[in-house]
Amino acid sequence: MIVRLLAMLTLFSAILAPFALAQPSRSGSEAEALEEALRQRTIAQQRVTQFEQQAENAENRAQRAAADEAAAAAQVQASEADLTAAQSRIRLIEELRTAQRARLAERQGTIIGLTAALQTMARRPPALALVHQGSISDLVHIRSLFSTTLPIVRERTASLRAEVVRGSNLRLQADRAVTVLGQRQEDLEERRAQLASLEQGSRQQAEQLGRSAMLESDRVMALGEDARDIRTLMSELDRQAEIREDLIALPGPRLRPAQPGEASTPPQRTADSRRNRRPPYRLPVMGEVVEGLGEVSTAGIRSRGLTIATQPSAQVIAPTAGRVSYAGDFRGYGQIVIIDHSGGWTTLITNLASISVQVGQMVQQGAPIGRTGDDRPTVTVELRRGGEPVDISSLVSRG
Repeated sequence: MIVRLLAMLTLFSAILAPFALAQPSRSGSEAEALEEALRQRTIAQQRVTQFEQQAENAENRAQRAAADEAAAAAQVQASEADLTAAQSRIRLIEELRTAQRARLAERQGTIIGLTAALQTMARRPPALALVHQGSISDLVHIRSLFSTTLPIVRERTASLRAEVVRGSNLRLQADRAVTVLGQRQEDLEERRAQLASLEQGSRQQAEQLGRSAMLESDRVMALGEDARDIRTLMSELDRQAEIREDLIALPGPRLRPAQPGEASTPPQRTADSRRNRRPPYRLPVMGEVVEGLGEVSTAGIRSRGLTIATQPSAQVIAPTAGRVSYAGDFRGYGQIVIIDHSGGWTTLITNLASISVQVGQMVQQGAPIGRTGDDRPTVTVELRRGGEPVDISSLVSRG
């Protein structure tokens, strides 16, 4: 009996050893997603500050309105990044709790058995001494062994106690994260309502100033219906944009701006200098890049741009300044926007659920141009130069 109890004590110490070293596992993917969401939020907040400064320094009401609208769009994107961060934080906490429950469950049976054996030893030594010859001497040895073993037991079970405390903290963190998620959703809806109000005012003003833009819009829509595919459409729009740039660069009377109150490209800038200029660039949405340039999809199609997974109804902005060449439905691509940045640079943005710009409209970098859908939305953005796809990652601004 004594030999058996001593063996159980030895086994108890050996089994407790891993608990002193046990640490909660951390999901690398969720931690990285959280870090990326926080980084995107910081970038969006920087843009808010930048556009608000532009609004303060605006020389006229039109410039101030455009900067205010871009600042509101950046606020929406910051709220979307906040929402993504809150969702990642909840998933990360849940993974930590699941891993902790699994670790405790794995060792629960052994701990219960050893605890029961220790309780038996603590209650029955006098009875053992009466039944077994020499048990009093053995009892002295057991007591001595207990006095040296129990401190080790307490030390090694400290990690178990800490694990229980950690579990309580994780539960509290999960509750707080859910509360924060609700607040972020409310903030996002409020920001979207503010932006919608600004967009409505801007749209009404544009309708009053640019009635003639309807003719150009109708012509472009007809071109979209006649185009065999989106490459043909973009090639034709590129050709027309190049002709327009060449005409603007000619000496003599300048072409009428795309809309009243909007300046055309300065004539002193030559076509060659415009084509060599690299536009500052930003991704049009906040989210996770799920497909890169050159990757082959499950349908066997090689990607010509980046595909980004976003929040439902995510805000889409102009990656850089330019003139809207196309805005509307195109078969198989949902609603699309094509922006001519001059100098042979063109951006195609597809899979939009709604569009807030019109053909011929001049947009600045960060201006809202539309929204994504609600059902697992993705947006594809393709940058072309002279008709050829360009790797966006080399141009994207980090701020």
